[in-house]
Amino acid sequence: MAYRAMIGAAEAAIERAVGAAGLAGAAAGSPPYTVSPARPGFGDLSCNAAFVLARGAGRRPAEIAEAIAEEYNRAAAAEGGGGDGGGSTPRMRASAHPSGYVNLEAEAGALAGIIVPESVREGYGRAEIGGRRPVVVEHTSVNPNKALHIGHVRNVVVGDSVARILSYSGHDVRVLNYIDDSGAQVADVVVGFERLGLAREPPEGMPFDAYCGDEVYVAVTARYDSDPSLSARRSEVLREIESGGTESARTAEAVTSRVLECQLRTCWSLGAAYDCLNYESQIVRSGMWADAFEAMKAGGVVELEP
Repeated sequence: MAYRAMIGAAEAAIERAVGAAGLAGAAAGSPPYTVSPARPGFGDLSCNAAFVLARGAGRRPAEIAEAIAEEYNRAAAAEGGGGDGGGSTPRMRASAHPSGYVNLEAEAGALAGIIVPESVREGYGRAEIGGRRPVVVEHTSVNPNKALHIGHVRNVVVGDSVARILSYSGHDVRVLNYIDDSGAQVADVVVGFERLGLAREPPEGMPFDAYCGDEVYVAVTARYDSDPSLSARRSEVLREIESGGTESARTAEAVTSRVLECQLRTCWSLGAAYDCLNYESQIVRSGMWADAFEAMKAGGVVELEP
């Protein structure tokens, strides 16, 4: 990996700088020094060589760090930077911190020249740390009564990225999309088709999901305040969707199926995919919630507040 290669090159360059500074003998019998990621604000890498060498050299760590940084930078300048194939010293600038650490800051352009070509290679960034542990990632989960807007798309991108990262790191990932097909917003669209006489098909050139969200939903919600009977009908439709078997329930199923197809096409165009679509209506009708609630009460994880 490019970052590991950068650390390895920095370690070798520090070793040469220690020798050039006349400090190699001070390392005898001392533990090895390390080059590791630096704390934020202290460059890209940091080395503890000055602390390791201080006792053997009989000098202060800060003084040793200055000598190492000077030799490091001198070698880098003489080689024209290196790190991109042009020399043995990585293209980083060394500086001595008053505490005694040698901090290294990479040249952004040179580092990008290493990382970008590496990033397109097979297996780049893979880390088998998941141990095939199962992970469920739920994302998107947009009410199936409208087209996705930019906020929804953001969630698709974030969720899909999380799922890909977890999968790439060795986890057994399942991606879920929760379909709230029995919610109030679906009932609103059904009421709009039933009571407002709106066409069941969108105007030519308008996708069905956009039509339901931008035309039908907007039209019916604008009428609720002036026509209380519509609000009452929405409540009835909600109950019918939950129980199923009615004309309104079948209309809701047809609407959500078509809207969901449009939404998924948008998600697929972004490269996102799902292992399972969880329909709320199926969960409600299955009685799963009642069983889960009783199990939670039996397990003492929920209680009734007076």
